[in-house]
Amino acid sequence: MCGFAGLLAEGQGTDMEPVVSAMTETLRHRGPDDDGVWFDASAGIGLGSRRLAIVDLSPLGHQPMSSASGRYVLAYNGEIYNHTTLRGELEGMGFRFRGRSDTEVLLAAVERWGLLGALERSNGMFAFALWDRQERRLHLARDRMGEKPLYYGFVGNTMVFASELKALRAHPSFAPEIDREALASFLRYKYVPAPRSIFRGIRKLPPGSYVSLAQGMSILPEPIRYWSLAEVVDRGVGEATTVDGTDGTEELDALLRDAVRIRMEADVPLGAFLSGGIDSSTIVALMQAQSRDPVRTFTIGFHDATYDEARHARRVAEHLGTDHTELYVTAEEAMSVIPRLPGIYDEPFADSSQIPTFLVSELARRTVTVSLSGDGGDELFGGYNRYVWAPQLWRRFGRFPPVVRRAIIGALLLVSPRGWDVLGKGLSPFLATRMKQSNQGEKLHKLALSLRSDDADGMYLSLVSHWQDPSTLVLGDGFDGRISTDDDGPAHMQLPARMMYLDSVTYLPDDILTKLDRATMAVSLEGRVPYLDHRVVEFAWRLPFQMKVGEAKGKRILRQVLDRYVPLELVDRPKWGFGIPLGGWLRGPLREWAESLLDQRRLRDEGFLKPEPIRAAWREHQAGRRNRQYELWDVLMFQAWLESIRSKEVMAA
Repeated sequence: MCGFAGLLAEGQGTDMEPVVSAMTETLRHRGPDDDGVWFDASAGIGLGSRRLAIVDLSPLGHQPMSSASGRYVLAYNGEIYNHTTLRGELEGMGFRFRGRSDTEVLLAAVERWGLLGALERSNGMFAFALWDRQERRLHLARDRMGEKPLYYGFVGNTMVFASELKALRAHPSFAPEIDREALASFLRYKYVPAPRSIFRGIRKLPPGSYVSLAQGMSILPEPIRYWSLAEVVDRGVGEATTVDGTDGTEELDALLRDAVRIRMEADVPLGAFLSGGIDSSTIVALMQAQSRDPVRTFTIGFHDATYDEARHARRVAEHLGTDHTELYVTAEEAMSVIPRLPGIYDEPFADSSQIPTFLVSELARRTVTVSLSGDGGDELFGGYNRYVWAPQLWRRFGRFPPVVRRAIIGALLLVSPRGWDVLGKGLSPFLATRMKQSNQGEKLHKLALSLRSDDADGMYLSLVSHWQDPSTLVLGDGFDGRISTDDDGPAHMQLPARMMYLDSVTYLPDDILTKLDRATMAVSLEGRVPYLDHRVVEFAWRLPFQMKVGEAKGKRILRQVLDRYVPLELVDRPKWGFGIPLGGWLRGPLREWAESLLDQRRLRDEGFLKPEPIRAAWREHQAGRRNRQYELWDVLMFQAWLESIRSKEVMAA
């Protein structure tokens, strides 16, 4: 695991080494073990790398690394999990290796099979910059599902690229300008969707793609896809049959077991995050089934029982016999992370579970350098409540005329979210487990408001949006913030499958995986995600939808796998989420901090956001009429980010 940065200058590079070194130094947290800079002034290319040593801790893993022939130079972030298999193939073809690193294997794979062939054969998480000295071309590439980040764009006539935005900002000529369309998207989705970044002219490379750049280019070429989830889904939905005449449980168990096994290879201590839910419990169970020693597991607990997962994780850990560590944190300890968030995430990011994710990463890093996580299970196997409830609601009410739906919405909204929560607690003893939900009042209100949509896709957009109409919030020319993509997936998918697909190409890489990458890398911890092994992804989309999501709840087949290792009564509970009591904090200990960032004059002077709707939401939240925590957190994270960089740079309004 590493971080890298670099540049491709027009003409011969001058004073290249100190610039690349300064860019690379900002990524020290991603690689505290080693650093290196390689440049060719005559070609105008410079590469820098910071290394977190995981496999082959010797100097033979140093980066940037040149291929055996000298043709290629690589700066690389990630892990190729099948590097041992690839090494064996390449050795059979006559290749000889100096060390044991996967970096050297990746370079040899490029020499033998070319860039595309190497990418297609690699099973891993990665982003890299590859310089071809013969063709004098720079190739930037990213893994299939988007686990590792890669930013790139122009600074004047110079192409810059890096694992994080802070490295680009370290270039002396970087002149940041906020992209207002990206800002609108952030306020809608709580993250900035690829290919945009918060800065105009700086892109995120989409997952499963690469881009080739040459000196003198003035326009960024379009990325080339080497793997497409849309094509995977199209094939899978077309097949949608049981696997080998069985219910698929045996094959999924074997696939997940192998995905976990190859992600347990490391020359440093390794563990796993454990929440006690379906996803993380399955990963830990498969780790323990393949380990002679107790697996190290980690969880964070909160003294507020509404947000505490530690007690559930403890029961699973005791059953599996893991070496379990839990840490109960106070509200003050959790809130102390907030000032660090702008520096960790580099651009506005407002998934509030960023706080506990950082805390559990910090806890794990005390004793391990690698941690496996259960991220991705919800998107692949239908774990989110909206996959069950939204299609049912649309089938029942979507056919009604708008006037009737408005009446239904009005009736549901007559009872406050808090009122629905009280009612739900009263009925809880009489409800089936599938009917019990955490924060059910808020969820019911959100579902009700989504019924205002004209069609099923509009309902999905409503469900995943925080600010429903960012054009009323962002100053400028009516910025709506909707994601525009040519990769919308097969048109014949039904609503729940389409929701899962869209979540997988947007929310998963740009929220869930961004959160995991930045939180773990901030403490020099490598996070690995077995569910996103492309073999598992492709298998999941070959399954009939009913094997993943039924009428009652999701992750049906995953539950069947887990039942082989852990009694389901230990994990069968309402969908929880990795949350914090944000609404109460904004009315209490965070109120003064938030009030300062949301000051009406301040908002007006900064010139990005309209104060009126923000102040109205703030008053509504403070009065307790409605919980506006998520919309307000979006604005607060933008304001905190803006404040953090304003002291360093002059922002273009």
